[in-house]
Amino acid sequence: MNFRVVLFVLSLIGSIVSGSMFLPAAWAWFDGTPDAAVLLRCAVFSLAACVALALVTRPSRKSAPGRSDIGVREAFAIVSFSWVVASVIGALPYVLHGTTANFTDAFFEAMSGFTTTGASILVNIEGNPRGILLWRALTHWLGGMGIIVLSLTILPFIGGGGGMQLFKAESPGPLPEKLTPRLQQTAAILWEIYIFLTALEVGALMLCGTSFYEGVTHAFATVATGGFSIYNDSIAHFRSPAVEWVVTAFTFLAGVNFSLHYLFLRGCFGAYFKDDEFRWYVRIILIVAAAVACSALKSGMDMPFGQALRHAAFQTTTLMTTTGFMVTDTLQWPYFAQMALLAIMLVGGCAGSTSGGIKVVRFMIAARHAKNDMIRSLQPHRVLCVRVNGKPQESRVVSTVLSFFVCYIVILIAVSLFLAALGIDLLSSFSGALACVSNVGPGLGAFGPASNYASVPAAGKWVLAFAMLVGRLELTTVLLLFVPDTWRR
Repeated sequence: MNFRVVLFVLSLIGSIVSGSMFLPAAWAWFDGTPDAAVLLRCAVFSLAACVALALVTRPSRKSAPGRSDIGVREAFAIVSFSWVVASVIGALPYVLHGTTANFTDAFFEAMSGFTTTGASILVNIEGNPRGILLWRALTHWLGGMGIIVLSLTILPFIGGGGGMQLFKAESPGPLPEKLTPRLQQTAAILWEIYIFLTALEVGALMLCGTSFYEGVTHAFATVATGGFSIYNDSIAHFRSPAVEWVVTAFTFLAGVNFSLHYLFLRGCFGAYFKDDEFRWYVRIILIVAAAVACSALKSGMDMPFGQALRHAAFQTTTLMTTTGFMVTDTLQWPYFAQMALLAIMLVGGCAGSTSGGIKVVRFMIAARHAKNDMIRSLQPHRVLCVRVNGKPQESRVVSTVLSFFVCYIVILIAVSLFLAALGIDLLSSFSGALACVSNVGPGLGAFGPASNYASVPAAGKWVLAFAMLVGRLELTTVLLLFVPDTWRR
């Protein structure tokens, strides 16, 4: 493990996160609120500390900056610790402003932001100044596309010395891919699409009657599939069907593989429906939304058909994409609807999107592998393989997917047991663990839409923050840090 290059790259990433704090500081300054000074001090202090670390750990002149052998081990360490560093920096404004009572709560809120989980400990969100809330929304947006992808865009020399290792470690889906031969160009394209979708949603929300500030903060949370709102009652605050449909549409787009958006913008208009994962994604949303709407109407809930359909589509899309916005208290819905929504939180969106969860492509590969196994039981000599988009997949891909399922279930059970040991009821323990590992945010029971995570003991908050990190980096990147071979020569 080359600790020097790890610290050097972490200092550069920390500098980017610190520099981004000047935006909410400027907003707060124009607002004339006291949080401007807090945000400015945090930005200057953290930026100075990161620059000092970069100067101390920078490579010698004999080796080009950033080319100091960023191997697999260094990549896993850099990616994992970059999210921790970002969360520590992101927690500073919450502590100094008094938004949170202690550093544990501040770190939990920051980690929830950067990992786009959307689990909050804030009881009165609207009681905070707009600069702090803009920073809270900005942590979502920075983490949505990925801190490493942003760093590769701004600091191209990192890409020359192991950038692909960093890219794979932060986006460890079963089928990683580059859009172009040059990694920096791929990172830039992804951010261009990301910014385009964000700007498009800001305009759409403003046409629906929101202010520019409301549009920006909610677009940051939507496109990043985060779910932090500036209002206590989330999207329900607007009481606007138009806003709900706009948010539904953009959470749906954010849950799609960004490679398909790239192909569509280049003129390949049939790219979406040629993709197996996208077709599965659409079918799951349509089937679950229809089932939830029918369940709500059949149970005798006092709502018209149009409202039931709108709320079902909204909650299905935002929970499957792990955004976690709410327009109604789903704990008041029938048990079937609650269980259906809990199930799709496990599924998540598409690989290559900003959403969390296990990802649709993994379920698709596992289902096709299971089907092949059943066919082999009847026809033992038949040769079968799992295909994705018509291409046969290596056995290594299938085994990686199955290993992911095993690790995911083990972590989910372990976190659930830990929360239960703290005295939290079983439903809340399981749904809270699932909501954090899948980066969804709201769960059921004590962590339902009308509640938050403020009541969780400090030890539980640290474990849930770890669960968010593990879920955001899709298990392997973080878990490998606990394998002794990672640190050996």
